[in-house]
Amino acid sequence: MAFLYPDEVAAVRAKAKARDVPALADELIHVADINDGHWGHDGRRVTDALDALDESGKHELVAALIERASGITAPGHRASVHTLVTVVGRTFGAGLPPDVAETMLQDAAKHHTYWPATQLRTYAEAVVGDGRRLSPEAVAVIRRTAYGARWQGEDLKKYAKTLTEPVLNRGEAWADAVIADLPALGGAWAKLVAHAATATAARPSETWNKKAVALLADIPDEQAGDTVRRWLSLVGRPRTWPLERGEYEHEVNESYDLFNSVALRGLVWLTVHLPEHPDTARVLGGLVETSLRKVAGLGPRSPKTANAAVLALAGLGTGAALAQLARLITKVTYKGTVKELDAALEAMARSLNLSRDEVEELAVPTYGFAEVGRRVVEFGSGDDRAATAVVSVQGGRATLTWSNSTGRTVKAPPAAVRTDHAEDLKELKATVKDLDQMLSAQAERLDRQFLAQRVWPFAAWRERYLDHALVGTLARRLIWVVDGTPVAFVDGALRTLDGSAVDDGGSVELWHPIGRPVEEVVAWREFLERHGITQPFKQAHREVYLLTAAEERTRTYSNRFAAHILRQHQFHALAAVRGWSNRLRLMVDDTYPPATRTLPGWGLRAEFWVEGVGEEYGEDTTEAGAYLRLATDQVRFYRHGAPENTAHAGGGGYEQYRYVENALDDPVPLADVPPLVLSEVMRDVDLFVGVASVGNDPTWQDGGPRGRFRDYWAEYSFGELSGTAETRRDLLARLVPRLAIADRAQVVGRFLEVRGNLRTYRIHLGSGNILMSPNDQYLCIVPKQAQEEKTGPVFLPFEGDRVLALILSKALLLAKDDQITDRSIVSQLRM
Repeated sequence: MAFLYPDEVAAVRAKAKARDVPALADELIHVADINDGHWGHDGRRVTDALDALDESGKHELVAALIERASGITAPGHRASVHTLVTVVGRTFGAGLPPDVAETMLQDAAKHHTYWPATQLRTYAEAVVGDGRRLSPEAVAVIRRTAYGARWQGEDLKKYAKTLTEPVLNRGEAWADAVIADLPALGGAWAKLVAHAATATAARPSETWNKKAVALLADIPDEQAGDTVRRWLSLVGRPRTWPLERGEYEHEVNESYDLFNSVALRGLVWLTVHLPEHPDTARVLGGLVETSLRKVAGLGPRSPKTANAAVLALAGLGTGAALAQLARLITKVTYKGTVKELDAALEAMARSLNLSRDEVEELAVPTYGFAEVGRRVVEFGSGDDRAATAVVSVQGGRATLTWSNSTGRTVKAPPAAVRTDHAEDLKELKATVKDLDQMLSAQAERLDRQFLAQRVWPFAAWRERYLDHALVGTLARRLIWVVDGTPVAFVDGALRTLDGSAVDDGGSVELWHPIGRPVEEVVAWREFLERHGITQPFKQAHREVYLLTAAEERTRTYSNRFAAHILRQHQFHALAAVRGWSNRLRLMVDDTYPPATRTLPGWGLRAEFWVEGVGEEYGEDTTEAGAYLRLATDQVRFYRHGAPENTAHAGGGGYEQYRYVENALDDPVPLADVPPLVLSEVMRDVDLFVGVASVGNDPTWQDGGPRGRFRDYWAEYSFGELSGTAETRRDLLARLVPRLAIADRAQVVGRFLEVRGNLRTYRIHLGSGNILMSPNDQYLCIVPKQAQEEKTGPVFLPFEGDRVLALILSKALLLAKDDQITDRSIVSQLRM
């Protein structure tokens, strides 16, 4: 064995012959650390040397090894010692002592799964054979290992099936609740949960559903719904029995229990057969998102659970369920679940004889609003009125304000509401949370309409958008085109730039600045600012990317966003949100396609070429081996369906493999790409660079690992502006004169220059990084999230530009630099 040396074997043999058990145990602990648990094959030279001990000596050795193992923190090292204990214990005349086996099981139970798995049955049988019961934690690790570990073997699977108590593994909040509730709920519930635990398929069979309905018939409807929803609402909460994470394991305390996940899927399937209740769809929608939350080293927690929840939402067929599906399709990025969501929405569209877009429009709930963006909720009535709550949409957020029984505004719900109307209050707060999520989802959906080029009949558009109680809060802040005339909603009506009202029309589409005269674009920007309209996303101020001279020369590709260094995981998440397909690149010998966005309506596919950066595993990768950073290259377009390009994970150039030569598979000349498509794709890529570039990190002045990216960081942090940053500069040039610090701030080239009382500062309009006088010394300010959004009473004509908000908050702070109390900033100012 490569890791064992003759010296170690000789030392073990000598100490065994001398019966020096403490020294022998120490030597074996050392060997266990270097042999990675391999006590077979050449490792037998070590265990064979222990034959010099009699049985009493081996008992003494086992006790010493167990004692020493308890102080080992590395799970792999400790497991290697336990394997040795098992090997030695098997040589005892009576087999492995129950006390030793129980100790081994107690340690194994600290883990998500246990290696070597075959020993678990040995331990368990030794314990049970002595008349003892297995602890719930021991049962749990046996089940999880049997269900999920790749090395488990059929033998452990068969044994795990004999362990019927407890019905679920302890350690997850929802499973603990089930176990605690079942004794009081009675036998009908025990049968129902047992049936849920048979949900091993991707979807329920007719037989499974029939049995579920029959079992539910023995349970009161209200109790069934309330109980199942309560259990499901606990899924994803922190583990009640934390596990130890192995060296190469994923973050086990964030993932789902493999055994429990089967029953969880069954409980989700049951919701289709419960009495209709608005909370059911809400709980299922939340479960989809919880189950797709990423776990370090694993990926999404449980796509199978998420897919089951989508299937259940589709099966409910209620308006609330449809609303959740429509919301989730704008938020979910995991391909398998997106496919399930697409299938569910397409099926609903067919059943209603509507288009998919129409279904998504009609799915948006009104949340009980009697008018656009506002709902009044009375708690009590007449003399018994306890309070009034007003739910309103302010910008892109839902707010809840309160007044007491006398009409006086209060900050929180009065005590009478909390005590006498607790359930109604809970429902109202849940509604506000739903509202926030739906507003974000609808803003994303509207932003995607530019490339969809939707055209609506005026009456349908007015009903589904302008006058819709929720969507209207977004639509009334956008510019639309009615029968060719641009309009916006002001003073209760659609109005043109000159203020003329437009009451009716034939068709409506979303306005986009591409192809519009510059004068018109500027006029609409001034219109929005004049009327104090903050758009839910950039529209009037939307960046427009036209073909450059360099791109005319390269003809089929753009290098406009090449040679940047991006944080891979941030780029990956952002790409998914913007509708791009991308695979996380691992430092392995494998090939990957570029990040792509398919545009079936245009018959095109956009590609953004990237490659992994670095060669040092651990320094340039995560624990799981994914590159931390990517280098960017070309942007290209291909006909929809053309063979995809691939490149090695670490670079080397992209190649397209063709089975048959076909000119239609060649890259599309950029001049032939419709201007709207070119602009929107380039805008996405600019966004990727602008958000995910390491140049945005104020702590990277040293250039990151070993200073390798120092030059790039400096060039990006203070270099030429991108299209997004140029838009930011134009806006700031108009905003700064209106600020309270107007006499201390001005836009100068690539910077917002701010004069403080101690120094003068230049804030870069692309990165938000700062240089200060007198010698362009770098000033590092690491903002907290709340500080990023704190711009004071400054009007911004659009939402969503985090860097713009950051620049303004820094400017307001530095204008009063003599009042700064943050020690990390003050120390730099005094240098």
